[in-house]
Amino acid sequence: MALVGVVIGSKTDTELIQPALDVLRQLDIDYELSIVSAHRKPEKAREYGLEAEKRGLKVIIAAAGYAAHLPGVLASWTSLPVIGVPLPTGELKGVDALLSISQMPAGVPVACVGIGASGAKNAALLAAQILSSEHKGIKEAFRQYKQELARG
Repeated sequence: MALVGVVIGSKTDTELIQPALDVLRQLDIDYELSIVSAHRKPEKAREYGLEAEKRGLKVIIAAAGYAAHLPGVLASWTSLPVIGVPLPTGELKGVDALLSISQMPAGVPVACVGIGASGAKNAALLAAQILSSEHKGIKEAFRQYKQELARG
């Protein structure tokens, strides 16, 4: 059963979120990848947020570019932790998305990582840290990842 829901707004975002999927796979964390546009299909975004916990998800990673509403919209419909990944799209190369995701109003928290590939990787690692409190296998895989990182 998927523990992490990875949500992108468009199929074209798949390549940009791939580093997160790679890390989740490396740490042996089950995930689902969904395409849900906060702007084109707002009802689908609402439904995703409302049903996520019932489906067994524990964390949502939501990646978005431009105005980047997706992480905030999902956070408004769930009590699960939401990690926003600003994607480097458009003329501002993700700075607009970074500001949008990091400036959520009080009461609708979204964790925000950096723009692009390193941000996507960090989102998966943050999800692993959140999950490690309840899943010893994930905790051990994350610990080993950190040890390998330290070795260079």
